[in-house]
Amino acid sequence: MFAPTKIWRRWHKKINVNQKRYAVASALAATAVPGLVMARGHKVDRLAEIPLVVDSKIIDNLDKTKKAVQLLKALGALGDVLRVKSSRHVRPGKGKLRNRRYVQKRGPLIIYDTKQPMIRAFRNIPGVELCSVHSLNLLQLAPGGHLGRFVIWTSDALKNLDSVFASKKGFHLPRGVATNPDITRIINSDEIQSHLRDKIPRPKKQGPKLNPLRNPRAMFKLNPYAAAQRRTAIVNALKKAEKPKKETKKVVDPNKKKKFQARKLVLRKSRRSFSKSLNA
Repeated sequence: MFAPTKIWRRWHKKINVNQKRYAVASALAATAVPGLVMARGHKVDRLAEIPLVVDSKIIDNLDKTKKAVQLLKALGALGDVLRVKSSRHVRPGKGKLRNRRYVQKRGPLIIYDTKQPMIRAFRNIPGVELCSVHSLNLLQLAPGGHLGRFVIWTSDALKNLDSVFASKKGFHLPRGVATNPDITRIINSDEIQSHLRDKIPRPKKQGPKLNPLRNPRAMFKLNPYAAAQRRTAIVNALKKAEKPKKETKKVVDPNKKKKFQARKLVLRKSRRSFSKSLNA
């Protein structure tokens, strides 16, 4: 909508509850796939495993940011925090004037069971977010609609995850479409390949139609002997050009002049006789 914000702008769009639950379940499943997590840009190469689960006794008693940083370093997740810190930059455009001056990447998401002092310990670390397992947020699990957020679970939160979805009446967790995720192996198996039709070859591109009388290459395709004919014609032309021209002297017939004078006399006599006949 143009101009200042109005109260009748369509701020929210209603979505079915089960659809939102399905999206949350899919986003949670994507956090356990290392390929999707790395594709989203997170640095997880130094982690022991994905999903990363930490004992609740260790993480719940943290009360200082310094201890939280040491824990992230021990887990191998500090590289992702440093990536977030280095990505902070000034937003381009008018958003700078609207209290959204700086932009930065998203770091690890810590999912806990109950509120503990560790919330205050992690909240000042750039990029780190916290979320309760009883109120999972889709915008945090898949920011920008991109699956594969790097999630650190507490052991209590992971135990209570099944009970969270089990308590939702009328909703069944989605099942995997394929039991074997190795799709290339399935496609290349003999069972699948035996039912496929043969590969259709690509039609050859037909080039432009050429005139063989003007285009030598087109003529050579039609008549292979044309190349030899052309070569001999060029050689003969060069030889003819190299030969000196013979000077030919004009032979004058001596009786030609007498014959011409005799014809003139005959014409004069015929004219005179014709004029006399007319006068008579």
